[in-house]
Amino acid sequence: MTDIQCVCQDAKGQEPMVTKAEQRERTREEILRIATRRFAESGYAGVALEDLVAEAGLTRGALYHHFGSKQGLFAAVIERAQFAVAEAVEHAAAVVAAPLDAFLAGCRAFLEASLAPEVRRILLVDGPAVLGWGDWRDGDLESSARLLDAGVAELAEAGLIRARSLGTVATMISGALNEVAIANATAAHPERGIDDAVATLARMIGGLSPRADPGFAQPSAP
Repeated sequence: MTDIQCVCQDAKGQEPMVTKAEQRERTREEILRIATRRFAESGYAGVALEDLVAEAGLTRGALYHHFGSKQGLFAAVIERAQFAVAEAVEHAAAVVAAPLDAFLAGCRAFLEASLAPEVRRILLVDGPAVLGWGDWRDGDLESSARLLDAGVAELAEAGLIRARSLGTVATMISGALNEVAIANATAAHPERGIDDAVATLARMIGGLSPRADPGFAQPSAP
């Protein structure tokens, strides 16, 4: 039977049959859904695969077939979280025209998205420790970091910051945002922390303006 035949209703009007590929994808998504919740609630070390597969109604073999190991499963969960945050950042920045406002909107979106347990615990706390900094950073570079690099470059193109050491600027902003995100997760009023962080970031960017460079300072009057 072909895939086309599998998804078509039979002559008796029964529900469409599910292909093996569709069933595999459904199983994979269900494992990821349960794993994301459990890793967010209990942390990587606190999740037992036996409990996870029992909840999913599967065997350990099914999990290993899709992800290879517990760490492989965690890596897949992190990848989903990274791209979900990147999508939120990209959307927030895309609806604002002015370069500086768009950049700050993207940073705010990152901080707001980071309040979700699956982002803070999985992505910012356990991620670097479990995967190792190098692998975690590679995933970050493919998602949010590339947007941050692009945003910093746009600020330079608009003449809002000096067009030098842009990689260092982006790295420092990324580190600062990650620390704010972790701190906000346990704050009584995280929205205030986000407001303060965005306002502070705006002032920092102002300090990187060409006009703020000592080389552009006017000489003192005699």
